[in-house]
Amino acid sequence: WISVRQSELKMGLSSSLAPVASALLFLCCFTARNAAAASGDGGGGLRLNFYSESCPRAEQIVKEQVRRLYEEHGNTAVSWLRALFHDCTVKSCDASLLLETDAATGLVSEQASPRSFGMRNFKYVGAIKSALERECPGTVSCADLLALAARDGAAMLGGPSPIPMRTGRRDATASQYGEVERYVPNHNDTVSAVLSRFAAMGLGAEAVVALLGAHSVGRVHCSNLVARLYPAVDGGFEPAYGAYLRGRCPTADAREDTRDVAYARNDRATPMVLDNMYHKNLLKGRGLLLVDQRLASDPRTAPFVKKMAADNGYFGETFAAALVRMSENGPLTGGQGEVRKDCRFVNAK
Repeated sequence: WISVRQSELKMGLSSSLAPVASALLFLCCFTARNAAAASGDGGGGLRLNFYSESCPRAEQIVKEQVRRLYEEHGNTAVSWLRALFHDCTVKSCDASLLLETDAATGLVSEQASPRSFGMRNFKYVGAIKSALERECPGTVSCADLLALAARDGAAMLGGPSPIPMRTGRRDATASQYGEVERYVPNHNDTVSAVLSRFAAMGLGAEAVVALLGAHSVGRVHCSNLVARLYPAVDGGFEPAYGAYLRGRCPTADAREDTRDVAYARNDRATPMVLDNMYHKNLLKGRGLLLVDQRLASDPRTAPFVKKMAADNGYFGETFAAALVRMSENGPLTGGQGEVRKDCRFVNAK
C-alpha cells in the first residue's frame, strides 16, 4: 500500500484509479506469498521435502542418527547448533566448515581458525553421512545434513519442534579459512558489531537475542573468560557468580590445568536444555561471555532479553524462525557446488 501511494504522487494517478491499482498490487503480492508458502519454497532453490522423491527417508535418517548420537554422547546436540552457526555465518550455508586440511591441495580447514576453538564432534558427522550414503548414494548434501542435524539437535535439547527446515543446499568445493575471522563474531565484540554481522544475513536484533539463546546449553572455555575474572572480577558479574567462576577458571600460571581445558557451564540450572534460562541469567549478571552480558544493557537488544526471559514460548518461536533464516544464508543450489560423498573432502574429479 505504501508503494502504491508513493507511485500515485510520482506518477499523478487519478483518485479513481488509485484504489484499483492498490487492490491489484495487494492481490498479486498476496497470491505470490501464498503460492510460495504452499510450495514451501524459501527462494534460492530451497524447499520443504526437497528429497521426497530422490531420498524419501533422508530427514528421518538424520533424525534417527541425531537421536542415537544424543543418547550416546549428549553434547553432540549442542555441537550441531554451533556447527550450523559457524558454517552459515561465513558467507554461505555450504558445509565448507566440514572440509579438512589437505596439504596436497593447499586447503586449510576452517576448523583450524582460532574462532573455531572448542568446536568438536565433527567425527560424528561421518556417522550421519554414512547412513545417508547407504540409503541414497551421492544424494543428500553435507550442507543439508548440518541444517537438519541442528534442527533435530535443538529438539533433543527440549527446544522448539517441529521446525520447518527447507533443503536443497549443495556443498562447497573450497574452504573459507581466510574469511572466518572477519565473519564469525568474537566473544568480546560490541553489540553493534554483532548486530551488523547478523544484519548481513537478514537477521535483526530480536533474532540475534534469540539465536544467542543457544548459549543456554553447552559450556565456555576459561580462555574466553579469564579477562573478565583477573586481575579483578568484571563489575558486570553478579558478585557470587564471579567468585564461582574464579573457582572454575585458573589463572595463566596454573600448573595442572590450563585455560584452554577448564570450562564453565553456560547455565548451571538447566545446562542441557535449550530454554530462556540464558536470558534470565543475563538479567541477573550471569552472562558468561562479554558479548552476552552486553545484550542486557544495550537499548537495541535489552527489551528482547526481558521479553524472552519472561516468556519461554516467545523465545522458542523466535529462535525457530531465526534458525531457519540463518540456515538459508547464501546457499549453493542447483548446479552450484557438489554433493560430497565424504563431508571431509571434495569429490575426486
